[in-house]
Amino acid sequence: MSVYKKVLIIGAGIGGLSAAIHLASQGHQVSLLERQPRVGGKLNHLEMDGFSFDTGPSLITMPYVLRDLFATAGRRLEDYLDLQSLDETCRYFYRDGAILHAWRDHEKLAREFAHFNKHDGESFWRFLKQARTIFEASADPFLYNSLGSPMDVLQTFIRFVLQGHATEEQSGLAERLNAVLTALAPTTLDQHVRSFFEDEHIRQLFDRYATYNGSSPYQVASVYSIIPYVELADGGWYPRGGIYALAQALEKVARELGVEIETNCEVRRILVEHGQARGVVLAGDRVLRSDLVVANSDVVTTYRELLSPAIGQARLTRKLEQLEPSSSGFVLLLGTKREYPELAHHNIFFSDDYPAEFQDLFERKVPQRQPTVYVCATTRTDPSQAPAGHENLFVLVNAPYLTAKSNWQQEALHYRDLVLDVLASYPQIDLSDIREQLVCERILTPEDFQRNYGANAGSIYGLSSNARMAPFTRPTNRALEIQGLYFVGGSTHPGGGVPLVMLSGKIVAGLIAEDYA
Repeated sequence: MSVYKKVLIIGAGIGGLSAAIHLASQGHQVSLLERQPRVGGKLNHLEMDGFSFDTGPSLITMPYVLRDLFATAGRRLEDYLDLQSLDETCRYFYRDGAILHAWRDHEKLAREFAHFNKHDGESFWRFLKQARTIFEASADPFLYNSLGSPMDVLQTFIRFVLQGHATEEQSGLAERLNAVLTALAPTTLDQHVRSFFEDEHIRQLFDRYATYNGSSPYQVASVYSIIPYVELADGGWYPRGGIYALAQALEKVARELGVEIETNCEVRRILVEHGQARGVVLAGDRVLRSDLVVANSDVVTTYRELLSPAIGQARLTRKLEQLEPSSSGFVLLLGTKREYPELAHHNIFFSDDYPAEFQDLFERKVPQRQPTVYVCATTRTDPSQAPAGHENLFVLVNAPYLTAKSNWQQEALHYRDLVLDVLASYPQIDLSDIREQLVCERILTPEDFQRNYGANAGSIYGLSSNARMAPFTRPTNRALEIQGLYFVGGSTHPGGGVPLVMLSGKIVAGLIAEDYA
């Protein structure tokens, strides 16, 4: 029989909201404490001069994870969100003038690839099939359950090879073994992609998916080919009203389940008594006591700033600080008084020297000199996000995590001009007049992500996955040193990205049910 607990959750990001819904559905008394004026964490929202901007994630994948979360609460997703699928997941612009349309429909996408290279049109199907098998092999140890030891993971892989996975198209023993060997191989994502595709346009397209968790395709392991797979398998989705509608929907469900949510509430310290998390101390020395604490704050920041040095965690904190943060981002929110019909909902303007970008990001740790630029125009799907005849453009460039030499206050305006110059240089589309068409503008830098969300070194996705053993060195969801302290969000298992942080909430709720059954 379960023992119901009083649970305090620090941070109402998507991971915290997910944990709150799962825990409240189990019968626990849950309170969410959020430092910012509204819920959502990095998945947030800004309104300027009649324009609406999502300031964080701009794409929803793995919609079944979201449906499962609503089902856990006894709700239907459709009663809270109008989730739209995108026929064209992304439009890719290349320096040589080429445009590649990434269609949701696999037949159309294969034909698009074949237009660039006949061999690659055929290889797409082989890539998709193997990526599906790799996903089936790795989903249980790396996505859906609390991460065990390397031996536990190996046993899970062995069971998969011998027994397979319950799918309509069961793969053969040899295919399953090959998928496991690929998942464990030291091959990088870029090397894996090159083993399938010949055309550099298509290779660059697939390499880009490493940035979905703030990593480099030239360092991250080939097992992360599951990232393009989940987008290819289920497509890209957009909730009408903006991505922030997701945070609002989860907040509504949480409140309906009895979760108490307090915003503008800053946690200064986690109370630890006799090795047990027993509550929090807020700004002004207000104390809230609880049986358990779930931290949706960045794990590194939590150990460094929210746990007293007297607890004796200095060694662990130093160890966590040695783990490489993910990349950050440089963001321009641009409201324009004209439309740019050549843009799709999601657009990528690729540079012609992709390796140099990631050398800048993770080796030199400087803003990219020749950046790839992402542009999201949600008005393609949802005209309500800007005044009629206008455009709301979310422009993102990957940026290095903060170091001692970072100085965005000095560099931001110069880098803004560089990004706009890059966009104006593509021959396929005329974006040269954006400066003259601006109605409103906002710049967000890595320093904003650090200051507003407590993100370690301004990272967007917590920790990078560049290291070979990254899946095993990522902080676990249960603090082994402090009883009753748990972690959710992008800085813990299973990683960054909207569906994964939602899964972290489910994993933590399962651990608490296991620990206090």
